[in-house]
Amino acid sequence: MHILIVEDEPDIRKTIEYNFLKEGFKVSLAGSISRGRDIVFSDSINLIILDLMLPDGSGLDLCRELKSNSSYANIPIVILTAKSDEVDRVVGFELGADDYVTKPFSVRELILRVKAILKRAPDSSPDSIGEYVIGSLRIDFDAHIVQVKGKEVKLTALEFKLLKHFLDRRGRVQSRDQLLQDVWGYSSDITTRTVDTHIKRLREKLLSAGEYIQTIRGVGYKFNSNL
Repeated sequence: MHILIVEDEPDIRKTIEYNFLKEGFKVSLAGSISRGRDIVFSDSINLIILDLMLPDGSGLDLCRELKSNSSYANIPIVILTAKSDEVDRVVGFELGADDYVTKPFSVRELILRVKAILKRAPDSSPDSIGEYVIGSLRIDFDAHIVQVKGKEVKLTALEFKLLKHFLDRRGRVQSRDQLLQDVWGYSSDITTRTVDTHIKRLREKLLSAGEYIQTIRGVGYKFNSNL
């Protein structure tokens, strides 16, 4: 697996590189957005670890650029930054980032998160193949198309996976720990508000169809198709 680290602090960049090389990854390094872009466009990258505060701009700009380009939109992006405000996390996830890690950070945890993201594979269960229609919501699993009232809704790869997971288990309550394990691939001891942030954003994108994803207070969430 080929990892690109876009980080302008040499010590952090080298520390991450050293540890990922020990894990058997191929690693490329960039200290700026422009250099990172050049590497992505000229090589085959499996995942990007992206700092936000870079000398030639915000890493969010590179995230936005790649996620809006169909040729690179499926490259997972892990944001690594000292900016810990919730608004920064939300913006990162809205742009399609797969995870958000704040400095100071555990290198071991970063490696585990990256491995979890890379191990995600499309679910080939029978319920996930073909087309599903409920009310105003239509999902074409083969084409990765979601429509509400006939208009296409643009979901990130992770949002689509989350929606598909709910549909495969519709009617069953899913705890946050279960979702972290099944959708993100994390163990339950990693504390994060990632689940709530993504579900909130998914509901907003689904408009009126977002009501099918119900909050079960004190337990988790479930997809209720009987509304």
